[in-house]
Amino acid sequence: MIYEKIKLYEDRADVTLTTYVHSDSPELLNGKKRPAVLVCPGGAYLTCSDREGEPVALRFASMGYHAFVLRYSTYMGGGFSYPDPTKEIPVNPKSIYPNPMRDIAKAILFIRDHSNEWLVNTEKIILCGFSAGAHNCAMYSVYWNDPDLSRYFNVKSEELRPAAAILGYMLSDLIFQRDFVFKQESLTAKHLFESFSVAYTGMREPDDETLRRISPVLYVSEFTPPMFLWTTAQDELVSVEHTILMAKALAEKNIPFEMHIFEEGQHGLSLAHQATARHKDQINPIVAKWIDLAEQWLLRRFSLDLQEKEKKL
Repeated sequence: MIYEKIKLYEDRADVTLTTYVHSDSPELLNGKKRPAVLVCPGGAYLTCSDREGEPVALRFASMGYHAFVLRYSTYMGGGFSYPDPTKEIPVNPKSIYPNPMRDIAKAILFIRDHSNEWLVNTEKIILCGFSAGAHNCAMYSVYWNDPDLSRYFNVKSEELRPAAAILGYMLSDLIFQRDFVFKQESLTAKHLFESFSVAYTGMREPDDETLRRISPVLYVSEFTPPMFLWTTAQDELVSVEHTILMAKALAEKNIPFEMHIFEEGQHGLSLAHQATARHKDQINPIVAKWIDLAEQWLLRRFSLDLQEKEKKL
């Protein structure tokens, strides 16, 4: 396996692409290219969670896919400390939209540039995100063909196209999330939303126009890639409604999707087994089945190009 941590910008150490690239062999694909999964951890745009990074990439690698972990622009990644909700929160311009989404484009272009070396099938690059990382992947999935993005990188839009997206406990509608959070009595949820807002928009209380612009559910189109969606009905930080709303938007545009909602389970379960757990309550054998379901979903679309069994003489 080719394991390497790459800085995507020479002058920044916080935005990195870590590779989990299969070494080729005559006993394996023998020069054929593999699909790839680009993992975007969550963390409310304040940071990128380790629990939703390497262990997830290794699980996809075990399926036979090349895997990559993108640590995109976040508030604390720019050298800022965790925001104090009792004080004025300073703005980190690096983490503000559209910078995290541009980092996905940068990563995809980097993978494309090394596709012959790494034997990556550039027509089959799949995004996988969790929570804020899922929001980032969803934003990219609806904006990848925006002329502003292709102009920024001076490339054709087709070079930025994702093949699919796997989104766990996602944020899809930020106006809904604001109203959902402020109806609750949880100060933690309110402070987290305020911190997220400053990190991603530069405003503690963004207006409706801003929140609509960063609500990917409103921009699903015929160009949006197929999606695998999963969450839990018990999530108290990011309502299950976000996943349902995205599924509805995909259905209205006839975009293929699969959705799984598990009855129990807190926010941020990642793989929901001990490889990604800090506490025992982050282990949930039922929710852990999402990755097996995702594997079957991927196999129907992006299975490896295996040769037929050799006939015996």
